[in-house]
This record gives sequence, structure tokens and C-alpha cells, in this order.
Amino acid sequence: MSFPYGLVATDLDGTLLRSDGSVSQRTRDALTAAAAAGAAHIVVTGRAVPWTRHVLDDLGYDGLAVCGQGAQVYDAGAHRLLTSVTLDRQLAGVALAKIEAEVGPLHLAASRDGLDGEVLVGPGYAVAGPLPAVPFTDASDLWAAPLSKIYIQHPTLGDDELAEAARQAAGGFVSVAMAGAGIVELLPLGLSKATGLSLAARRLGLKAADSIAFGDMPNDIPMFGWAARGVAMANAHEELKAVADEVTSSNEEDGIAAVLEGLLA
Repeated sequence: MSFPYGLVATDLDGTLLRSDGSVSQRTRDALTAAAAAGAAHIVVTGRAVPWTRHVLDDLGYDGLAVCGQGAQVYDAGAHRLLTSVTLDRQLAGVALAKIEAEVGPLHLAASRDGLDGEVLVGPGYAVAGPLPAVPFTDASDLWAAPLSKIYIQHPTLGDDELAEAARQAAGGFVSVAMAGAGIVELLPLGLSKATGLSLAARRLGLKAADSIAFGDMPNDIPMFGWAARGVAMANAHEELKAVADEVTSSNEEDGIAAVLEGLLA
């Protein structure tokens, strides 16, 4: 059986996972067949490791995962963090001040670094889904330990507007990613999913030219720029569809499987 790619990179939410958090049997079978044909599968997610580990364990996934928008390379089989990039807290503080000077007060959350890094959530910040988080009210708590990212929300601005305002105000201090509904993130400058994916691929002896990537949000744009082929889900953000080589069916309709089956045929 011939398969044209040595690496299949998939986002999690809105891509590999259905809305109920499961992966269909058809998609599992397609990924298994791609692996049998010699392709490695790397999960590439915006979620930090603590919000990803249980999903990978449930899937029986034991390969490398790129977490935290590229900040972390995680060995799921060994439950070990291989690389981790943290956010410069001084620069992040400057960035937040510059953004708030333009758009007014923000609701904040933050992911602490590490395998068990807590997600801190401030007043007014709405967490999507049943993900574990620790509330904080004293702003100093936010800066008390190394961070992988800060999440920002605004009382009236939409996600795209907020992400653009953040880039305009603070793009010289942090990278800004829009990763899903209500998820605008401030990251170490220059960091993206492509950064982490290139590190993980190098560990496996694979190159960008060997790769096909699947995603659904603007934070997947750098990954599409790195991979030889980028496939957007039917439910993807229009910005991602605009740069995709192909648009497949939605995450609910086994879009990843549809493409892999075609390549394996």
C-alpha cells in the first residue's frame, strides 16, 4: 500500500474530535491504515498539555503531540514533556497594558507551564466546556509562576476583532492566535503551531515536504504554511479555508478519514 505522506498532522478540537469530544471509528481506522502505510500521526493542538493529556490517553494515542500552540512537544506514550517554551512575563505585561489602552479592560486567563500546569481564570472570563480551571482574583497570582500563554476576552469585541486589535497594539511583544470561539491567546513572540510541529517532525526524521496537515482555525494557518498540503475542515474559519489546498467535509462527517481514504486507495 503506498501513501504519499510520511506525516499526518491533525488539530484536535473541530478537526480530529467531534463536538462530543470523541473520534469516530472511521477516522481511527483511516489513521491506523495511514500508520500501517508508514505515516506518523502527530496531534497539533492549541491546548496546553494538562488540557490535552486525558484526550490522548482516551484515544490510546502514544506518539508525539504538539501542545500549547507549539510551545510544548509532549511524548504521550511516556507521559513526558520533551520541550517547553514559556512566555516572557514582563513582555506579556507590557502587551496587556498596550491592548487595554486601545480596547479597555480585558477578561484574563492563563496556562501555567509544565505537565500539571494549572489554568488560572480571572473574573468575567468564560471557559468553554468542562475543562479544569482555578479561579483567581488577585492579579499578582497571574504572574506568580512561569506561563505558556495568556488568554484574553473582551466584553463586547468579537474574537476576530479582538485578535486584530491585539496584533495592532502588541504584535511587537507577543504573538496573537485565534484558536476558537472565545479563545484569543497571547504567546511567546514568533511561536506558532509550525514551530512545534517542525521540532516534533525533526525528532522523527521527517520534513515539511513529507507532511499533510488538517485544521479548522486561524491558529492552523502557520501549520498549513509549513506542511506540503493543508486541508481545512468544512466547519473551518474562512481565513483558514482561504489558504488551504483543499477543503474536506466537517469534523462531524469524518473529514480527515475522507481525505486519507482517498490517498490510501
